[in-house]
Amino acid sequence: MINKSLSFSRKDSANFFRTLNKRVNNYFKENEINRTGNWKLWIKTIVMFSIFLTPYFLILTLNVPGWLQLLFTIIMGVGMAGVGMNVMHDGNHGSYSNKEWINRLMGSSIYILAGNVYNWKVQHNVLHHTYTNIHGHDEDLDAGRIMRFTEHSEWKWYHKFQHYYSVLLYGFLTINWAITTDWAQMKRYMKRKLSYGKFPNPVWNWSKLVISKVIYVGIWIVIPMVFLDIAWWKILLGFFLMHYTAGLILSVVFQLAHVMEDAEMPKPEKDGTMKNTWAVHQLKTTVNFSTKNMIVNWFTGGLNHQVEHHIFPHISHIHYTKISKIVKETAKEFNLPYNEYKSTRKAIIAHFKHLREMGIKPALQV
Repeated sequence: MINKSLSFSRKDSANFFRTLNKRVNNYFKENEINRTGNWKLWIKTIVMFSIFLTPYFLILTLNVPGWLQLLFTIIMGVGMAGVGMNVMHDGNHGSYSNKEWINRLMGSSIYILAGNVYNWKVQHNVLHHTYTNIHGHDEDLDAGRIMRFTEHSEWKWYHKFQHYYSVLLYGFLTINWAITTDWAQMKRYMKRKLSYGKFPNPVWNWSKLVISKVIYVGIWIVIPMVFLDIAWWKILLGFFLMHYTAGLILSVVFQLAHVMEDAEMPKPEKDGTMKNTWAVHQLKTTVNFSTKNMIVNWFTGGLNHQVEHHIFPHISHIHYTKISKIVKETAKEFNLPYNEYKSTRKAIIAHFKHLREMGIKPALQV
């Protein structure tokens, strides 16, 4: 990753963000509601944790056939993704509640999802939300050499097949958190002295990572091996299926928001300045999808309302459907883009089309 600092333009003669922010603030004021979550989010939290953890306890306490155990692990993967998108995400953005301890509690759910709060906040809140879709700064675009998401990345011969093999790799997202990614990220972020808020004590930060990983392995692997009369490889298979299911869901949702032809991937000027203001940059680098679908809205935790989320990350996702009307109208008023796909199917097709285009050798691209 590139370490050179960037700065966004301050020239917004039309005052787009000032106007939009005022209108959104008025919406909450006039309706006398908080910008954070409410009872709907609490109910969703209970449902998501139930989907995630109930099958785990059923496997431990009931004598169920092997095929049902595997089905349960897949259901756990769905719940795992649901907790991540709906509970952990809002918690670590500080939008779950107006009480900080509740946000910390809900954000800490990432530890039973295989992640780490410090790493997630740096990668997501700092790097991704600040430098969205900027190659060398937004680590969400960094897939090593195996994937090429942007024209600014080096092309390899095997990228011409990436629109085929990508879906197989997407499922490894969360299991990579558990095994390798967290260690490499913490080493990199601590060395660069990055943080979201106060820089943590290095010894305590590393200790939390080690302890949380030990507890994680104990919960999901050691306890089943001790209490279940099941071959060790079957337990590891179930663990893998849970993670693969969650990883596939999370990866696809993430990619539909930014790795699309409609989402710009601009380069900074030589002096490190960006062409647009931060708010306009967010409009041009994010994409919404299936915002009229109640099921998608509910399950993805508003991550299909990526435009609203990136401009207002401290507002709970339960409000995105309402404020999206304000954002869309204001963007249109200021002649700015509002990228949106009407359905998830169309967004998925567009994503894999983009992967195919990025897999073409640059010299051959039209």
